[in-house]
Amino acid sequence: MKAGSVTIRNVPTGVPGLDEILAGGLPEFSFNLVAGEPGAGKTTLTQQIVFANATVERPALYFTLLGEPTLKLLRYQQQMSFFDRGRVGSAVQFINLSEEVLRGDLGLVLDRIAAEVERARPGVVVVDSFRTVTGGSQEGRADPALERFIQGLALKLTSWEVTSFLVGEYQESELRNPVFTVADGVFWMSQSVDQNSVVRKIRVVKMRGRASMPGLHTMRLTSDGVQVFPRTVIRAPAVEVRRPRHRLSTGIAGLDDMMGGGVPAGDAVVLVGPTGSGKTAFATRFAAAGQEAGEASVIVVFEEHPRDYVARARLLGLDLEAMQASGLVRLVYLRPLDLSPDEVLHEVRTQAREISAQRVIIDSLSGFRTALAPTFRADFRESLYRLVAALTAEGTTVWMTLEMESDRPLAFTPPEVAFLCDDIIVQRQVEVQGRLRNVLAVVKMRGSAHSHEIREYRISEEGVRMLTTTPEFEGAFTGRTRLRSANRTLPGLTRQEHAVLRALEEEIALTQVVAATGLEAAVAEAALRRLVTLGYAIERTPADGAPHLFRGAASART
Repeated sequence: MKAGSVTIRNVPTGVPGLDEILAGGLPEFSFNLVAGEPGAGKTTLTQQIVFANATVERPALYFTLLGEPTLKLLRYQQQMSFFDRGRVGSAVQFINLSEEVLRGDLGLVLDRIAAEVERARPGVVVVDSFRTVTGGSQEGRADPALERFIQGLALKLTSWEVTSFLVGEYQESELRNPVFTVADGVFWMSQSVDQNSVVRKIRVVKMRGRASMPGLHTMRLTSDGVQVFPRTVIRAPAVEVRRPRHRLSTGIAGLDDMMGGGVPAGDAVVLVGPTGSGKTAFATRFAAAGQEAGEASVIVVFEEHPRDYVARARLLGLDLEAMQASGLVRLVYLRPLDLSPDEVLHEVRTQAREISAQRVIIDSLSGFRTALAPTFRADFRESLYRLVAALTAEGTTVWMTLEMESDRPLAFTPPEVAFLCDDIIVQRQVEVQGRLRNVLAVVKMRGSAHSHEIREYRISEEGVRMLTTTPEFEGAFTGRTRLRSANRTLPGLTRQEHAVLRALEEEIALTQVVAATGLEAAVAEAALRRLVTLGYAIERTPADGAPHLFRGAASART
């Protein structure tokens, strides 16, 4: 602000998100127009502003006209949570001008407004619907009487030192109407229908003396009134922000090793895999690892109800309910099919800031895209970029899952996702000797060394376990999986015994063998005993009476 300039106080709107767009609020004593088509939310928006600012000492005068009789307006608006019936008649006064309007004399309307303002000395004045008073000029030609009325009203409202709002139904083609010229601020509200979804938007067309946030901003109309979701604008930081150098554990030891010690803090990671490959298991384990390290996480779920999500995590040995009770994990469910990207970002950032989350898990990007209103799906690339960039700019590590079938060899991620990710982990399911096997590879880590191995993993009630040996098959990422020639079969073993032997890459108990092979316990135990007898496996009995442990013998690996 220049030295010696007049200070203009900000008037809070009481509309969540709108003050942010206005760089702090409405300029005090401004003359504003709220315009748009019927049903866009104009009356609700202005009433929120009224109830947020009206006091008995400085009341709000709400003038209603033919388009919205007072009784009708009160009947519906009192359903809103912000509407306070106890303040009606004192802090908020409704005045009907139907009689003056019906006489067709704009001078009478202006005189009545002036008389009421002189009587009440209000702080806020609303005329709704202003269009009912003036009508519209024909074919763009100015109406001298209309111009004189608007200019006279604007002059009086400004001299009375009130913050005023004129509410009217206009089309964008009518921006040449004289009311837009004299107004200090112009808010344009709209709603559009795309397939079965309705998207509401607001735009600040004009605001004198204020650098408002440009562009269209989505909003939602609920029983709490209007909530605005400011359009996320990604700006280059004024000074370079140094990213932390530490790494975050994935909660899976073998995967941490493949990633050079874990995920670099502040990275955006995407885990890509087909249905059933365990993407959610990896995601929830990442959150659990955060809790174990004292780091908070937000898990954003689009496809499953939280109840089902919690139940599935329990099957993997993770108690999400206890994790949430600890205060270090938030489970956010976003399912509506008409969301905007800014609405999603607002909810995620709000939840993350409340618990100072260092980790955000989005499970999944496919569900995120589906939850968006159709009008936003066409720009999913931009939407995802703004979401991820806004989170990582605050130092948050983002872990995303993405469903992608492996129908094309070496196709790792869609182009709209790959460009914004720092790290990419790809899962594959392959069929080997009549059984599905899971493998993964770290295919990208921006600015960090990582393993180029393809490793097999198993998922059981004990969670995710990376196998320590190289799989005995090859071609998992080319679509031509085959056993390595030196490991096809061992003489004298049945199919079940081969399956048990493959599970013995490291020392494990009988229960783990059962989980890894899917065999009945009796069958798996019989196979283990025979493998030990043939010298293909080694049995160890712990001294403390714990279950016997088994691992493959060296003779089985040559």
